[in-house]
Amino acid sequence: MLVYDGDCGFCTTAVRVIERRVRPRCETVPWQRADLAAFGVPEERARHEVLWVSPNGTVHGGTRAVAKLLLSAGAGWRLVGAVLTLPPARWVALGVYRLVADNRSRLPGRTEACEPLDRRTPRT
Repeated sequence: MLVYDGDCGFCTTAVRVIERRVRPRCETVPWQRADLAAFGVPEERARHEVLWVSPNGTVHGGTRAVAKLLLSAGAGWRLVGAVLTLPPARWVALGVYRLVADNRSRLPGRTEACEPLDRRTPRT
């Protein structure tokens, strides 16, 4: 299962593209609808990174989640996923992932949910 931020327009669009192009063999669920407690995942972690929940319940986050997603897809994507698990590709992927995740509020499709908590408009 891939768990992502369903309130983030950028994240939702990225997941829809992945579903169409990569076709991973998994369910995709916004963290807002996932039973995070059942996986032992705090909400703050789900807000911070995409999560992969394996069939045995192991949770991977960030670039490891992306690698696991790719490993679940077709042959060409499996190769990319395997490469992402190895240094130095893993290190590069981690840097790119953090750059995108930390700046998703500046990317197309963003919503207020993409903003860091300290910059969001307070709800009244």
